[in-house]
Amino acid sequence: MPEDQFERMRQILAAPSPIGMEAAMTTGVIEPMMRAYMPEGWAIHRFKGHAGLVLDTHPGDTTRPSIMLIGHADKIRMQVRSISEDGKIYINTDSFLPNVIVGHEVLLFSEEPEKPGNWRRLEGGTIEAIGAIHFSEPSQRSGDKGLSPDSIYLELQMHGEKAKKRLEKLGIKAGDPIILHRPIKRGFSPDTYYGAYLDNGLGCFMVTELGRLLAESPLKNLRVLLSIATHEEIGRFGATALAGDFKPDVLIGTDVGHDYLAAPNLGAKRMNPEAMGKGFALTVGSIVTPYLNQLIMEACQKAGIPVQTAVVGRDTGTDAMGAALAGFDCVATSIGFPIRNMHTISETGHTADILSALHGTFASLHYMDAMNKGKGITREDFKKNHPRLDLTKKLESGW
Repeated sequence: MPEDQFERMRQILAAPSPIGMEAAMTTGVIEPMMRAYMPEGWAIHRFKGHAGLVLDTHPGDTTRPSIMLIGHADKIRMQVRSISEDGKIYINTDSFLPNVIVGHEVLLFSEEPEKPGNWRRLEGGTIEAIGAIHFSEPSQRSGDKGLSPDSIYLELQMHGEKAKKRLEKLGIKAGDPIILHRPIKRGFSPDTYYGAYLDNGLGCFMVTELGRLLAESPLKNLRVLLSIATHEEIGRFGATALAGDFKPDVLIGTDVGHDYLAAPNLGAKRMNPEAMGKGFALTVGSIVTPYLNQLIMEACQKAGIPVQTAVVGRDTGTDAMGAALAGFDCVATSIGFPIRNMHTISETGHTADILSALHGTFASLHYMDAMNKGKGITREDFKKNHPRLDLTKKLESGW
């Protein structure tokens, strides 16, 4: 990945956008990028109840089949739960395992006490639990016992008398959001990188870069809705709102997945061997539409772009569920980037997987745009191309 493109990815991933406060990424970083390349006639939609945004290639056009691609801007947040008399700020860890965040630097955001809505950033704090190995229980030293979420606190190095009152005077209060402080860096191995919140700044980056490619090589027959959603980490609520609002014909979620091949202690589970560095992963199962996957595979095979398979059960676990949760008819699938160490401060990815997803999706959109002798795919094409397993032929062994 070229350095200028990597820097755009770094900027998106670095935006402080905890759940419910995603405007730093959407309005602060992504929208200016989109406005810099969007052609005349495109439009950006913003919303009342959430900070999501949609870049629309054909605003108001309901005659063209519409394809919505969604990444989610929200980052797993920690929250202030209570402040002790000695100045420890006990927190909720949300979807982080307590042991993976201990010792790491964080950012705390709070409002000025006399000016609600005037947010400040506090740096220099770390997440702690037991203070020192000398205070740990024997079972913790042996590894038989982990850390309780209730024991996790933010250390701001407060000391002396009235530590709690001094913190409260600064405006720190229950509910204040906290995020990990670790911008991405290039990794040791070629084309790798690591840092916090690849989940899911990567999906937002891919959607944003896809708009850049489409601005240079626009589609003739399809309306594309390049969407950045919110509230995914607590239930895909942002994607549900966006999908329910626009009711696209096609919805493609873009999100991270797991490198199962390198995941420790998973051998007995016999997972499909998705792996970092081998291309993007196309989801099968759940509400995924087989015909849409077929078209993506055909386009990627034609373009020589590698594709892996991600197997899911009843739920894709991504924003691809937005239309199903909103309750309307929609073709859907999910595109993923296998990473390691998900939901830690050292998530690790490979630039080739992002680029394969970006160019594979770009090729797929142009492939569908050129169907039917250049008139483009139609809604009827999706209706009439559901697989008919009753028409299958018996496969002979051929040995």
